[in-house]
Amino acid sequence: MLKITFRAWSFACLLFASAITQAQNLTKNTLSLLPQYIQTNAVSGAFKISANGNTSPILVDGNDWKGVIRAANDLGDDIGKVTTVPGKVIQQSQPVTGAIIIGTIGKSKLIDNLIAAKKIDVSAVKGKWESFIVQTLGNNLVIAGSDKRGTIYGIYDVSEKIGVSPWYWWADAPVKKSNALYVKTGRYIQPSPKVKYRGIFINDESPSFTGWARANFGGVNSKAYVHMFELLLRLKANYLWPAMWGNTFNEDDPMSPVLADEYGIVMGTSHHEPMMRAQKEYTNRKNEVGPWDFTTNASGLQKFWADGLERNKNYDNLITMGMRGDGDVAMGKGDDKENIQTLKNVVSAQRDIIKKVYDKDPSEVPQLWAIFTEVQRYYDAGLNVPDDITLLFCDNNWGYIRRTGPINERKRKGGLGMYYHIDMNGGPWNDRWVNTTTVPKLREQFNLAYQTGIDRIWIVNVGDLKPKEMPIDFIMRYAWNPDAISANQTDDYMTDWAAGIFGKTYAKEIADIVSKYSKYNLMRKAEVQDPKIFSYVNFNEAERVFKLWKDLTARAEQLEKRIPAEAKDAYYQLVLYPTKASAGVAEIYLAAGRNNLYAKQGRVSANDLAKRAQELFELDKQLSLRYNDSISNKKWKNMMSDVHIGYKQWSMPKENSLPALSEVAPLPKPALGVAVEGSTDAWPGTDTKAELPQFDALDKQRYYIDIFNRGTGAFKFTANANQPWIKISKLNSGVVEKDERLYVEIDWKLAPKGKASGLIEITGGDAKVLVQVNTLNSEAPKTKQPYFGGFSGEFSIPAEKYNANISGKNARWTFLPNLGRAEGNMGIQPVTAPSATAADAPRLDYNIFLAKAGTTKVCLGILPTQDVNPARGLRIAVAIDNAEPVIIDARKGYVDTFNEYTKENLANSLVLKPLPPLGTPYALSGRRQQRRSEIFDNLRWLDVDIDVKDTGMHTIKVYMVDPEIVLERIVVNPNDKYPSYMGAPSIQHKATLGK
Repeated sequence: MLKITFRAWSFACLLFASAITQAQNLTKNTLSLLPQYIQTNAVSGAFKISANGNTSPILVDGNDWKGVIRAANDLGDDIGKVTTVPGKVIQQSQPVTGAIIIGTIGKSKLIDNLIAAKKIDVSAVKGKWESFIVQTLGNNLVIAGSDKRGTIYGIYDVSEKIGVSPWYWWADAPVKKSNALYVKTGRYIQPSPKVKYRGIFINDESPSFTGWARANFGGVNSKAYVHMFELLLRLKANYLWPAMWGNTFNEDDPMSPVLADEYGIVMGTSHHEPMMRAQKEYTNRKNEVGPWDFTTNASGLQKFWADGLERNKNYDNLITMGMRGDGDVAMGKGDDKENIQTLKNVVSAQRDIIKKVYDKDPSEVPQLWAIFTEVQRYYDAGLNVPDDITLLFCDNNWGYIRRTGPINERKRKGGLGMYYHIDMNGGPWNDRWVNTTTVPKLREQFNLAYQTGIDRIWIVNVGDLKPKEMPIDFIMRYAWNPDAISANQTDDYMTDWAAGIFGKTYAKEIADIVSKYSKYNLMRKAEVQDPKIFSYVNFNEAERVFKLWKDLTARAEQLEKRIPAEAKDAYYQLVLYPTKASAGVAEIYLAAGRNNLYAKQGRVSANDLAKRAQELFELDKQLSLRYNDSISNKKWKNMMSDVHIGYKQWSMPKENSLPALSEVAPLPKPALGVAVEGSTDAWPGTDTKAELPQFDALDKQRYYIDIFNRGTGAFKFTANANQPWIKISKLNSGVVEKDERLYVEIDWKLAPKGKASGLIEITGGDAKVLVQVNTLNSEAPKTKQPYFGGFSGEFSIPAEKYNANISGKNARWTFLPNLGRAEGNMGIQPVTAPSATAADAPRLDYNIFLAKAGTTKVCLGILPTQDVNPARGLRIAVAIDNAEPVIIDARKGYVDTFNEYTKENLANSLVLKPLPPLGTPYALSGRRQQRRSEIFDNLRWLDVDIDVKDTGMHTIKVYMVDPEIVLERIVVNPNDKYPSYMGAPSIQHKATLGK
C-alpha cells in the first residue's frame, strides 16, 4: 500500500488557497449545513468517490468510536445504493492514496497523523462540540470530526449529498442514482450547532408505533430503535426520549441503551420520569419501591433512582430531575407551598445520588428540570434549581411556547431548553393522527425561543414518529443554525425538502401540497372537528373550506399518476395519504353539518349528505388499510392505527365513529321548500320573513336562493322578480327533484339611487314564497389609496394588506409568509425588542370606509401566543385616526390609553377592564360556537370598541406594545346576525383617484 506522497500534499496546498472561495460559490439549499460539494462529472482536482465501476475505499481506524466505524460502513453501502458499487471499508491506521479517510480527532491515528504532518488544519473544529471538516487532500478525501458525533455527521453529510435522503428508511425515500460521484476541490468546515441537544420524544406510541414495532421486530426493542438512532444521526440530531407508555427502554431489551451509546445518541427520559427511570419501571415494582410520594417514601424512591442511575452511568445521558405525581399528573394534595418544598428536597436528594454514582460534582453531569404544567406555577412562585441544571421550558401542548427565555436566567450555566409538541396525547385535546403543524408556525415559535436564549435543549414530542416526518426534519435542521432560515425562506425549505426526497421535477408542487394540507388542518384539526364549526349559510364559508380540500386532493391524486414507481410509496406516506385522508375527515364533518341543517329544513337531499358521510367514512378505512397493509411491502403494518374520527373528549375513542346524522322521511308527494343565504330557516313554514342579506353598489354581492324538495317525485317552479334590476342567474322556471340553487345579483346601472327594495316570488305546486331583496346604491368614496369597508356591516382585513408600515424606534412590523390561515401574518422584528410606548412603537395603518358613526367594534385576530412574560403581559394597541391608542392585554385585560402606560409601569400591566378568565374562549362577538377556543382555532380574538366621530374614510392604526404578538386579521363591525368561524371574506377596494 502507498502512503500519501509529498507530491500529492503539495498539489493539495496549491488548491487550498482557492478552496474556501470555491466553497462559497457552490450551490446551497436550506436542508444543508454545507454547500453542495458533490458533482457527477470529473473536473481537475476533484476527488473521485466512484466512477466507471470503481469506488474508492473507505479508511477508518479500528480504534475509533464504534459508531464512527458503523457510520463509515453506512457510507460504503450508500455509495452502493447510488452507483451499484459499494465502497469497501478498511480498518487501518495508515493512509492509502485514492481513499476516503475518516476519523475523529484524538481518537484516530489516521487523522492525528495528518494533523501532526500539517497536512490538514483542524483548528476551526478541534475541541468543539459536534463539528467536522470535509476536505479534498490531493487524491484523498478527509472527513474529520471534533468528536464522535461530529465525525458521524460528516459521514452522513456526504451520504445525503450523493443522493441518500435521511428518510430513505423511515419514509422509503428513493435514492438518487448516479454513475459517477466526485467531490469538488475544497475544504468545507461545519461549525458546532447553535442548539446543543436536539432530539425527539417517542410518545403516544400505542396503538400505532407499538403495534408496528411488534409486527416488524417482535416489540419495541433495539431492533426497532437502531433505525431511529440512525435517522437522528442522519438528521444531525443527538438526543432521544424513548417510548414509555407501556415500555421500559433499558429493561425491555438491555441492548437498547448499549446500542444507543455506540451509535452516539444521548439518552434521556421524559419530563416526568426522573433519574433515567421509566415510569413503567416503577409500576412494574411498585410494591417493592413503595408509594410514589417523596414525603412518605423518600428512602424507597432514592434507592429506586440510585439503582437506575448506576445502571446507566457509563452511557451518554441527560438526566431528568424533579418529579411529578404517579402517571404524569400533579403531585401532592394541591398545596403549592408544600409541593414546592417537597420538590426542593427531591432535587437536593437527586443531586446527592448523582454525586455518589458518578463520583464527581453534579455540576459536571448534564441535567434538566422540566417546567411543565403545574411546575410552571411553582417556578413562577420562585422555585428554582441549581444553576448548572438546564431549565426546560414547555409549550402549551399544542405548539405555542409558554415562556420565552427569562432575562435573569439566560446566563445560567445549565442554559435554557424547550420541550415542544407536534403531537399530543392529553389536554387540552389529542392531536396525534397526521401532521397538523406548518413550517412557518414552527419557524415563528422556535425563532422566538432561540432569540430569547432557549438554545441548550430542543426536545420534540413526535408521537409515533410517523407521520410527522416533515416537521421533524425541519426542527432538527433548524436547530443546528436557526439564523440560516429566515421567515422568507420557509417556502424554500419546503421545496428543498421535497426535492431531497422526490427530486426537483415535482418539488415545488409537492411542497405546496404538503404546506397546504398542514395549513388547512390548522384551521381545525381532525380530533377537534365538529359539524357546527363552519357556517353553512354565511359567506359561503363551508363551501369555501370544502373547495380548498377538494382542489388540493385533486392535485395530489393527479400528481401521484406522474410520480415514478420507485417514489410512489414515499409519495403515499408523505403527500397523498395525509392530504386525502385529512380532506376526507374534514368533508365528513362538513357533510354531517349540512345534513343536520338540511334535515331541519326538511330537504330530502339531507339523506344524500348522510350517505356521502358514510362513503367518506369507508374511504378513510381504505386509506388507512392501504398504508398499513399495501405500501412498501407491508413495512408499515399497524403504523396508521390511531382513532381519529368522533372525539367527544380529549382522549382517544375506542373506535372511529361518524358524527350524528339525520334522515329525512320524504313527504308522499313533492313539496316546495325555499332557503336563502344568511339564514338557517326554510319557507314556507317559518314565521320570519325570507330575506337576503343587503346588496350594495360598493361590494356588488351575489347571494343564493335554494329551491328544494321536501317530498317524493319532482315539481315545477317559477322565480320572478318584481323589479327589472334584480337579476336571477337561471331561467325563471325549472324542475326540482332535490335541490336547485339560484343566484341573485343587482344591475346597478338600473337600480335606484339610495335604498330600495324588491321581491322575488317563488312558486312550486300549491306553495308560494316571497324573498325580500334590499339594496343600497351609493357612490364609492373618493380615495387615492386602496381601502376596506363598505355599506353592509362586517368586513375583514388581512394583516399584510396595510396601507402604511411605520417602523418604531427599536422594531418594525414584518411579513411572515404562509403563517396562519391565509397568505401570512405580521410579526415583529426583532422579537427581542423592548416594549414600546406611543412615541416609539412600530405601527400598521389600514384605510377603511365606515358608513356609520358611533361606537365601532374592532376585533384583532392574533396567533394564540401564550403568556410568555407574565410580569409584563402581552399587549397590542389600536387607534382610529388620531385618537389616543387603546391598549389591549391579550392575557389579562386592557387599559384605556397609552397615557396610562408610562415607561415606569410598562413592566406591570394595570388591569382596568378584565377580559374573560384564562380558558374562556376568545371569539368574535356572536361567534362562540360549540367547542370553539383559541387553542383549537389557532387564533385568538381581541375585541375593542372605538369611537368613530363621523362617516367616511378613516385609518385604523395598530401599534406594537410587546414584540411577541403576531397579527393575522382584523374584523370590523362583526355582525351577530351572520355569524361565521373565520369572519367575512376580505374585499379590498381600489383607489378611485390618481395618486
